[in-house]
Amino acid sequence: MPKLVLVPSPIGNLKDISLRAIEVLENSEIVAAEDTRHSKKLLNHYKIEKKLIRLDAHTIEKRAARIFEQNKDIAYLSDAGTPGISDPGSELVRIALKFDFEVEVLPGATAFVPALVLSGLDTSSFSFYGFLARKGLARKDRLEQIAKSPISSIIYESPKRVLKTLKDLIEYCSASRQASVSREISKRYETTVRGSLEEIYNNLSKTEAKGEFVIVIAAYEAEAIDYHLLAKDLKAQGLSGQDLQKVLLANGAARNLAYKLALVK
Repeated sequence: MPKLVLVPSPIGNLKDISLRAIEVLENSEIVAAEDTRHSKKLLNHYKIEKKLIRLDAHTIEKRAARIFEQNKDIAYLSDAGTPGISDPGSELVRIALKFDFEVEVLPGATAFVPALVLSGLDTSSFSFYGFLARKGLARKDRLEQIAKSPISSIIYESPKRVLKTLKDLIEYCSASRQASVSREISKRYETTVRGSLEEIYNNLSKTEAKGEFVIVIAAYEAEAIDYHLLAKDLKAQGLSGQDLQKVLLANGAARNLAYKLALVK
């Protein structure tokens, strides 16, 4: 039976690849890859000579059918981590199944698992959201969901947008919500910063953001909050109107109370 194997690639150190993954790459008929230039470095490192075919999110729909028609033993690599987790791969699986291919996914690297463990936050239950929408209602809805989540939340972010996302998390979750931010996992300059969202934001704003980031946000814990006092403090910080109302809602205030407190001068 023809087979497609999704092969996790190292997210940092090339030595993180498994022996089984190397074996699959060596024995495959062809290797399809999200970026052939990137994957070529991995194959060269392990002296694996295979035909490489580019198959990224923009070309899977057009090229995948022909690849399945012409080959029977295919390995697929995304740039870093497990294909299908915030990387191309899931659509390829659906197409492979239509062509009656057996599909196998090797266990291996993914950035959010080590980041969650490194965070020091609760790991018993969590939600992984990948990259947030950049703007609009989809982003707002997701931030509100994270703010009220009873379990840890994990998101990915790019260096260009990490500070903006942290500011949004402060707005929706409160400045005091505990979190962690990990970058460059498994690489030479791997770093994890822990503390409140405000502390993390202040820390990261002092240096140039580099590498891909994983943000872990602590679960929402309902507390007995004096919302009148909180509103007073927020007004002293310059918040008013809808901005003040959003923060009160993020901290668990009833919608009608948040609305009334936001109107008080």
